[in-house]
Amino acid sequence: MTYLWSVFTKPWSGLAGAELGRLIARLGFGGAEIPVRDSSYVTPTTAEAELPKFTEQLRAEGIEPISVASDLSERVFAACAEAGVPMIRIMAELGPDGYAASVRRTRELLEATAVPAGQYDVQVGIQPHHGRFVSSTLGVLQLLDGLPQNFKLVWDAAHDALAGDDPAVTLELGFDRLGIVNLKNAKYIRTDAGWTTYFVQADEGMSDWSAVFATLQRLRWAGPICLTGQYSDPAVPVEERVARDLEAARVTSAGRRPSGE
Repeated sequence: MTYLWSVFTKPWSGLAGAELGRLIARLGFGGAEIPVRDSSYVTPTTAEAELPKFTEQLRAEGIEPISVASDLSERVFAACAEAGVPMIRIMAELGPDGYAASVRRTRELLEATAVPAGQYDVQVGIQPHHGRFVSSTLGVLQLLDGLPQNFKLVWDAAHDALAGDDPAVTLELGFDRLGIVNLKNAKYIRTDAGWTTYFVQADEGMSDWSAVFATLQRLRWAGPICLTGQYSDPAVPVEERVARDLEAARVTSAGRRPSGE
């Protein structure tokens, strides 16, 4: 199976498009998710002017933009349409009023967003996230139920494992909505403040990437796979870590065992 190996470029969010494209191409990637946030090179305010130029520079280096991580404002939809970026990725945040009220509020936002999503032909991807967000794949699927088909699931290996789920179950249940597969790994560690999440290399966490790829191949997934470059220990440069995880993912997807196991 051939995948578009992509990376979330948040660790290098201050770089211009050409420099960023050269960097992630050297790491072995062919695709990128771009943060469009107030702290990034392209912001929601500047997106309409800057995102088309930014993505043109990425493509000149052989990097195809698969999505942006941003908000659902019309200016971001317009920028994505102009730049040829197919998806805006978000997470469903939980507020102090509780899970049910937060889900209702997010659902109302998504229903209102159906108009610009259709007008600009840009998908909306919702990713589960441990903590103060809708944290399970099944929770995201419930949130998406009945919405147009351009509302997608961004499945995440680490957060699926943190939720105690099985990729063979959640990937199959979410396959009709699947837009992007995120790859990272995590585990729980005990600290003085209690149990917390700790993001690690491919072979160190709770997610079994072999099981993930076995399921993707059974389902014949041919869409983008995005390594998110999230690691809790800053002692090793993120470039080194994510390149190592990309190699592990390539080897695992081919049915071989990564070296060192």
